[in-house]
Amino acid sequence: MNAAVNPVAPRRDPVRDLMLYRLQRALRERVRYRYVRPQILREGKNLRIQSPCCSRNVDPDGGLIDIALLVSNSSDNPDNPDNPNSWSLCSRDHTHQTWVVQLRDQPLDVLLDALCMDDARQFWP
Repeated sequence: MNAAVNPVAPRRDPVRDLMLYRLQRALRERVRYRYVRPQILREGKNLRIQSPCCSRNVDPDGGLIDIALLVSNSSDNPDNPDNPNSWSLCSRDHTHQTWVVQLRDQPLDVLLDALCMDDARQFWP
């Protein structure tokens, strides 16, 4: 008996799935704008977070805006051979349409705390 294989189905990555779950769970416990549902988008090994613009500071219509980018410092990154399990967290400069590194080469838990607390409103404008 020969089982059919779906060649279009994406290959599952249990580590990435766990990271995504941790991020989703952390975002549910954030301090700012708890009533909106951010979206998490995969961009290669990185994760980009978008959210409706509740304050209307960036988008007067309240549309989706980029909030944060989690950059994986994986072992294939020659700039960071000493800490392959670290991440960097970037906020979005909406005026210049660029990402700004806020925390570099940190464990994921540290970055999730910074993202969810956001006392300086770097991520949730």
